[in-house]
Order: sequence, then C-alpha cells, then structure tokens
Amino acid sequence: MSVSDSFDFDHIIDRSVQPSEKWGRYAGRDVLPLWVADMDFAAPPVVIDALQRRIAHGVFGYTEAWPSLVEAVVEGLQREHAWTIEPDWLVWLPGVVSGFNLACAIAGEVGDGVVTATPVYPPFLSAPANTGRVLQRCELVLRAGRWQWDWEALERAVDARSRLLLLCSPHNPVGRVFDADELRELADFAARHDLLICADEIHCGLVLDAERAHRPIAALDEAVARRTITLMAPSKTWNIPALYCAFAVIPDAALRRRYRGAMRGLIPQVNVLGMVATEAAYRDGGPWRAALLDYLRGNRERVMAAVGAMPGLATTRPEATYLSWIDCREMMAQRQVEDPAAFFEAAGVGLSDGRFFGAPGWLRLNFGCPRATLDEALRRMAQALAH
Repeated sequence: MSVSDSFDFDHIIDRSVQPSEKWGRYAGRDVLPLWVADMDFAAPPVVIDALQRRIAHGVFGYTEAWPSLVEAVVEGLQREHAWTIEPDWLVWLPGVVSGFNLACAIAGEVGDGVVTATPVYPPFLSAPANTGRVLQRCELVLRAGRWQWDWEALERAVDARSRLLLLCSPHNPVGRVFDADELRELADFAARHDLLICADEIHCGLVLDAERAHRPIAALDEAVARRTITLMAPSKTWNIPALYCAFAVIPDAALRRRYRGAMRGLIPQVNVLGMVATEAAYRDGGPWRAALLDYLRGNRERVMAAVGAMPGLATTRPEATYLSWIDCREMMAQRQVEDPAAFFEAAGVGLSDGRFFGAPGWLRLNFGCPRATLDEALRRMAQALAH
C-alpha cells in the first residue's frame, strides 16, 4: 500500500462553485487549468480541524504570533532542514512576494541592481522596478538534462551598483534542488560582490527526490546567514495559499531592523486564520505531506512519460515542486505555432506562458491535481499534437 493511499488525492473537488483564480480564468469554457501554482487538493484535515476550532471561538481581534506557533515553525525548520533558528529571527508577512519586494526596497538605493537568473517566477522580474531598482539577469543553462548555473554569465550580470541576489530555491519553474556546492558558490559570489541575498524558499517542503534534501542557503554558515533574508511559507506545501501567512528568517539584527522599518505602514499584520493553519501544518501536517509527495511523484512520472511521447515537446524531471517546465520550441518551428499557450488552450488545457518567466517558447504545467484531471489534460495535449 502506498503512503498516499492514507488520503484521497484522487477525489475531484468542484472548484467552479467557489471563486477561484485558477478555475475562474476559464469559467464557462471546457479548459482544464494546469497553470497557477495552486493544487486542486483539499487542505490537510489537521489544518481544517484547527481552522474550524478557531472559527468556533467567534472573535477575530488583532493577533500577533503566539509562542506555540513560533515553536512549531522553529521545530519544523530543524526537523525538515536541519536548520536551527532563534525565535526572534522570524518576521511575519502576508506572503513571500511582499517579502522579496521589501528586500529590494532595502537593498541599496534607487537605481541600484538586483540580480537573478531566468527563467524564474514572474514577480522576481517585476520586483526590482517596483522599488526603483534595476533588474540584472543571467540565464540558467540546461546541461545533460539538468538545469544549472552559468557562473560566468552570473559574473557578467553584476556591476558596481549591484546590491541584491534574488534566489529561488527550490527553483520555480525548473524544479531544481540546488546542491551544497552550488549554494556555496552562490554564497561566495554574494560575498565577493557584497550582495544581500534574498532567498524565496517557498517550495522547500516539496522535494520529490528521496536522495535530495533542501538546504537553506542561510544554513551554510554564520557569515552567509548575516547577509541573508530567507522567505518561507506553508502555502505551497499544504495548499493554503489564500490564507496569506508567510515569514522571513533574518538572523542579523541590524538587517532585521531595516527590514521591519521598511514594513511600517505598508505591510499589514498576518491573517489570524493563516497563522492558525501554519501552526497546524508545521506541527501535525507531516503525514499528509508525506502522502502528497508520494502522489506527486506518481503524477510527475505520468507527465514525464506523456510529454516525452509528444512530438516537438521536451521536459526535464523536476526534483522539487509540482511543476513541469516544457520546451515547445521545436513544436513551434515544426507547426509554425507562434503562441504555444494559446495552442494548448484551444485544445482545452490552460498552461502558464513561459514569456512571463523570461523564456518565450516554454510552458509551465502544474501537476498538483487528481490523476483523472491530469490524464485528461495530457490526453488533450497529445491529441492536439496528433492532428
């Protein structure tokens, strides 16, 4: 018996009956949405139970993070990532996107540079300009079926005004779990150029490969920790994104004061239900997460097999996340297709357009859904390519 049999991930929940960004995009159309990073599974029962108990109390006044919530997060990071943090390093946020926009705001001055590698989660590409900073980008490279850093390109991307390295780890959309040597090279790069590091590690609980483990870059050593803002949240792992609860881990007291100062008057307090869900997820959500990962591994193999048989498409096996990054450029050339997202949408499958990740000609597919939904979407894609 598979561990995922303990929970019913095959159950299809009709999301069309509630407002939903993911399903609402195609309301009234026969399009299966496999785009935004939002799974189609119910949240863990332990999270739902905790929320119901808190709602039954009936009073929802202003609330700060409480000791047992902080304890659950501290213990969770130690248990899952062998990272020992102090409770006062935590800064609570409504989401990681506001978190890395804040990091841009405190990195140097208007006109200074923020470096990142593409393809990457789209808000990375707009965050620098939101605070008057300049985006400096290099490209990840695909070597022997695995996405890797181009260290020479990374060096070329920075200049005397570079102030921040914006890192996505594990990586969205390519699904890499960066190993210790890669993280050390990135940390040394940041030290050489005196860069702050802001690491979006929201997918850290979704490592699919049993032989790999997520290592926070700030956990390498104290020197790296002093220049690093780490952003995490339970939202992707336990599928509670709209509860809006995240946190920054900032070991350096002076950096933490600067960060908190930038929040004043701009960043609201975290939703109390989001904090309740976070405590339940970190404290008691382990069995559900283990079952989810087992189910996602099966979905990953379905995607790999199906896409591998589709003419003109290619992909790599994601080491983490529930996202597949698909190269459509050969198909576009063969069929004279200018917009692969529109091509598959016309066939009834909604995918994320790689243009928004800085990579036109690619698509991102979310396989965090019941197998019946995934299999039908893959069938539609194959049928579109067969015609």
